[in-house]
Amino acid sequence: MIGRGLAIVWAQRAMMLSGLAVTAEIVAVSAVLALALGLLLFVLVVRSRGGPLAVAISWLIDLMRCVPFMLFCYLVYYGLPYCGVLLDGLSAGIFALTVYNAAYFAELLRGSWTALPREQIEAGSAFGFHGWRLIRHVVLPPVVMNAVPMLGNQMIQIIKDSAFLIIIAVHELTYAANEVQATFYVPFASFVAAIVLYWLLCLAVEGGVRAMVGRAEVRR
Repeated sequence: MIGRGLAIVWAQRAMMLSGLAVTAEIVAVSAVLALALGLLLFVLVVRSRGGPLAVAISWLIDLMRCVPFMLFCYLVYYGLPYCGVLLDGLSAGIFALTVYNAAYFAELLRGSWTALPREQIEAGSAFGFHGWRLIRHVVLPPVVMNAVPMLGNQMIQIIKDSAFLIIIAVHELTYAANEVQATFYVPFASFVAAIVLYWLLCLAVEGGVRAMVGRAEVRR
Protein backbone atom coordinates (compact mmCIF):
# COMPACT_ATOMS: atom_id res chain seq x y z
CA MET A 1 0.00 0.00 0.00
CA ILE A 2 2.76 2.42 0.96
CA GLY A 3 4.77 1.37 -2.09
CA ARG A 4 1.81 2.14 -4.35
CA GLY A 5 1.40 5.55 -2.72
CA LEU A 6 5.06 6.40 -3.17
CA ALA A 7 4.90 5.27 -6.80
CA ILE A 8 1.93 7.59 -7.40
CA VAL A 9 3.67 10.51 -5.72
CA TRP A 10 6.76 9.88 -7.85
CA ALA A 11 4.59 9.82 -10.97
CA GLN A 12 3.14 13.18 -9.87
CA ARG A 13 6.55 14.62 -9.00
CA ALA A 14 6.14 17.46 -11.50
CA MET A 15 3.18 18.79 -9.52
CA MET A 16 5.02 18.38 -6.21
CA LEU A 17 8.16 20.09 -7.51
CA SER A 18 6.06 22.90 -8.97
CA GLY A 19 4.52 23.41 -5.53
CA LEU A 20 7.99 23.34 -3.99
CA ALA A 21 9.18 26.01 -6.44
CA VAL A 22 6.23 28.25 -5.58
CA THR A 23 6.87 27.76 -1.85
CA ALA A 24 10.57 28.58 -2.27
CA GLU A 25 9.68 31.73 -4.22
CA ILE A 26 7.13 32.82 -1.61
CA VAL A 27 9.55 32.20 1.25
CA ALA A 28 12.46 33.99 -0.43
CA VAL A 29 10.43 37.09 -1.35
CA SER A 30 8.60 37.23 1.98
CA ALA A 31 11.77 36.75 4.02
CA VAL A 32 13.64 39.53 2.20
CA LEU A 33 10.73 41.96 2.45
CA ALA A 34 9.98 41.04 6.07
CA LEU A 35 13.62 41.51 7.07
CA ALA A 36 13.77 44.88 5.31
CA LEU A 37 10.55 46.03 7.01
CA GLY A 38 11.72 44.62 10.33
CA LEU A 39 15.01 46.53 10.01
CA LEU A 40 13.07 49.72 9.26
CA LEU A 41 10.83 49.26 12.30
CA PHE A 42 13.86 48.53 14.47
CA VAL A 43 15.71 51.65 13.25
CA LEU A 44 12.62 53.80 13.86
CA VAL A 45 12.37 52.45 17.41
CA VAL A 46 16.04 53.17 18.06
CA ARG A 47 15.87 56.65 16.56
CA SER A 48 12.69 57.64 18.41
CA ARG A 49 14.26 56.69 21.78
CA GLY A 50 11.08 55.76 23.59
CA GLY A 51 8.95 58.44 21.95
CA PRO A 52 5.37 58.09 20.68
CA LEU A 53 6.55 56.44 17.45
CA ALA A 54 8.44 53.76 19.39
CA VAL A 55 5.37 53.10 21.54
CA ALA A 56 3.14 52.82 18.47
CA ILE A 57 5.55 50.39 16.78
CA SER A 58 5.79 48.33 19.98
CA TRP A 59 2.00 48.03 20.07
CA LEU A 60 1.96 47.01 16.40
CA ILE A 61 4.62 44.36 17.01
CA ASP A 62 2.74 42.98 20.02
CA LEU A 63 -0.48 42.86 17.98
CA MET A 64 1.14 40.88 15.18
CA ARG A 65 2.75 38.47 17.63
CA CYS A 66 -0.61 37.76 19.30
CA VAL A 67 -2.69 37.22 16.15
CA PRO A 68 -2.75 33.67 14.69
CA PHE A 69 -1.22 33.77 11.23
CA MET A 70 -4.10 31.90 9.61
CA LEU A 71 -6.56 34.49 10.92
CA PHE A 72 -4.33 37.32 9.69
CA CYS A 73 -4.09 35.66 6.29
CA TYR A 74 -7.89 35.46 6.09
CA LEU A 75 -8.10 39.14 7.07
CA VAL A 76 -5.68 40.20 4.33
CA TYR A 77 -7.32 38.14 1.58
CA TYR A 78 -10.97 38.65 2.46
CA GLY A 79 -10.83 41.90 4.46
CA LEU A 80 -8.69 44.22 2.34
CA PRO A 81 -11.18 44.18 -0.58
CA TYR A 82 -13.62 46.00 1.73
CA CYS A 83 -10.99 48.76 1.91
CA GLY A 84 -10.66 48.84 -1.87
CA VAL A 85 -7.44 46.78 -1.98
CA LEU A 86 -7.75 43.75 -4.25
CA LEU A 87 -4.97 41.15 -4.12
CA ASP A 88 -4.73 37.76 -5.76
CA GLY A 89 -3.93 34.77 -3.57
CA LEU A 90 -0.18 34.83 -4.18
CA SER A 91 0.16 38.58 -3.55
CA ALA A 92 -2.04 38.38 -0.46
CA GLY A 93 0.03 35.49 0.89
CA ILE A 94 3.33 37.29 0.40
CA PHE A 95 1.89 40.47 1.92
CA ALA A 96 0.58 38.57 4.95
CA LEU A 97 3.86 36.70 5.50
CA THR A 98 5.85 39.92 5.11
CA VAL A 99 3.88 42.05 7.57
CA TYR A 100 3.39 39.23 10.08
CA ASN A 101 7.04 38.19 10.22
CA ALA A 102 8.42 41.74 10.05
CA ALA A 103 7.10 42.17 13.58
CA TYR A 104 9.07 39.14 14.74
CA PHE A 105 12.23 40.27 12.93
CA ALA A 106 11.95 43.73 14.52
CA GLU A 107 11.52 42.22 17.98
CA LEU A 108 14.48 39.86 17.49
CA LEU A 109 16.67 42.78 16.41
CA ARG A 110 15.48 44.83 19.37
CA GLY A 111 16.43 42.00 21.72
CA SER A 112 19.87 41.76 20.12
CA TRP A 113 20.28 45.53 20.45
CA THR A 114 19.33 45.39 24.14
CA ALA A 115 22.16 42.90 24.69
CA LEU A 116 24.68 45.12 22.85
CA PRO A 117 27.27 46.60 25.26
CA ARG A 118 26.60 50.31 25.80
CA GLU A 119 30.36 50.94 25.72
CA GLN A 120 30.39 50.06 22.03
CA ILE A 121 27.78 52.71 21.25
CA GLU A 122 29.53 55.26 23.45
CA ALA A 123 32.82 54.55 21.68
CA GLY A 124 31.12 55.08 18.30
CA SER A 125 29.75 58.41 19.49
CA ALA A 126 33.18 59.41 20.74
CA PHE A 127 34.60 58.76 17.27
CA GLY A 128 32.07 61.12 15.73
CA PHE A 129 29.31 58.71 14.69
CA HIS A 130 25.86 60.14 15.34
CA GLY A 131 22.31 59.59 14.11
CA TRP A 132 22.01 57.39 11.05
CA ARG A 133 25.80 56.96 10.73
CA LEU A 134 25.94 55.59 14.28
CA ILE A 135 23.13 53.13 13.57
CA ARG A 136 24.54 52.06 10.21
CA HIS A 137 28.20 51.62 11.16
CA VAL A 138 28.12 50.86 14.89
CA VAL A 139 24.72 49.46 15.86
CA LEU A 140 23.41 47.45 12.90
CA PRO A 141 26.45 45.23 12.08
CA PRO A 142 26.78 43.58 15.53
CA VAL A 143 23.03 43.58 16.14
CA VAL A 144 22.30 41.76 12.88
CA MET A 145 25.20 39.30 13.23
CA ASN A 146 24.29 38.45 16.83
CA ALA A 147 20.69 37.89 15.77
CA VAL A 148 21.50 35.67 12.76
CA PRO A 149 20.64 32.34 14.47
CA MET A 150 17.31 33.74 15.69
CA LEU A 151 16.59 35.31 12.30
CA GLY A 152 17.29 31.92 10.73
CA ASN A 153 14.76 30.31 13.08
CA GLN A 154 12.20 32.88 12.03
CA MET A 155 12.88 32.12 8.36
CA ILE A 156 12.11 28.49 9.11
CA GLN A 157 8.87 29.69 10.68
CA ILE A 158 8.09 31.50 7.41
CA ILE A 159 8.57 28.20 5.58
CA LYS A 160 6.10 26.51 7.91
CA ASP A 161 3.62 29.41 7.83
CA SER A 162 3.61 29.32 4.02
CA ALA A 163 1.65 26.05 4.25
CA PHE A 164 -1.33 28.06 5.56
CA LEU A 165 -1.62 29.77 2.19
CA ILE A 166 -3.54 26.74 1.02
CA ILE A 167 -6.59 28.40 2.64
CA ILE A 168 -6.48 31.16 0.00
CA ALA A 169 -5.83 28.72 -2.88
CA VAL A 170 -2.15 29.49 -3.42
CA HIS A 171 -0.66 26.60 -5.39
CA GLU A 172 2.24 25.99 -3.04
CA LEU A 173 3.66 22.70 -1.75
CA THR A 174 0.87 21.80 0.69
CA TYR A 175 -1.70 22.58 -2.00
CA ALA A 176 0.11 20.27 -4.42
CA ALA A 177 0.32 17.47 -1.84
CA ASN A 178 -3.38 17.86 -1.07
CA GLU A 179 -4.24 17.71 -4.79
CA VAL A 180 -2.29 14.46 -5.17
CA GLN A 181 -3.93 12.84 -2.16
CA ALA A 182 -7.41 14.04 -3.12
CA THR A 183 -7.05 12.70 -6.66
CA PHE A 184 -5.41 9.35 -5.90
CA TYR A 185 -6.23 8.99 -2.18
CA VAL A 186 -2.66 8.48 -1.01
CA PRO A 187 -2.58 10.87 1.99
CA PHE A 188 0.33 9.20 3.77
CA ALA A 189 2.70 9.17 0.81
CA SER A 190 1.80 12.63 -0.47
CA PHE A 191 2.07 14.37 2.90
CA VAL A 192 5.26 12.54 3.86
CA ALA A 193 6.77 13.65 0.55
CA ALA A 194 5.72 17.23 1.32
CA ILE A 195 7.28 17.00 4.79
CA VAL A 196 10.56 15.81 3.28
CA LEU A 197 10.57 18.72 0.81
CA TYR A 198 9.82 21.23 3.59
CA TRP A 199 12.66 19.66 5.56
CA LEU A 200 15.03 20.21 2.64
CA LEU A 201 14.07 23.90 2.54
CA CYS A 202 14.72 24.18 6.27
CA LEU A 203 18.10 22.46 5.87
CA ALA A 204 19.03 25.04 3.24
CA VAL A 205 18.21 27.86 5.66
CA GLU A 206 20.15 26.16 8.46
CA GLY A 207 23.14 25.76 6.16
CA GLY A 208 23.04 29.45 5.26
CA VAL A 209 22.84 30.43 8.92
CA ARG A 210 25.81 28.23 9.82
CA ALA A 211 27.83 29.73 6.96
CA MET A 212 27.06 33.29 8.12
CA VAL A 213 27.89 32.48 11.73
CA GLY A 214 31.14 30.84 10.61
CA ARG A 215 32.13 33.93 8.62
CA ALA A 216 31.34 36.15 11.58
CA GLU A 217 33.52 34.02 13.86
CA VAL A 218 36.41 34.24 11.37
CA ARG A 219 36.12 38.04 11.25
CA ARG A 220 36.24 38.21 15.02
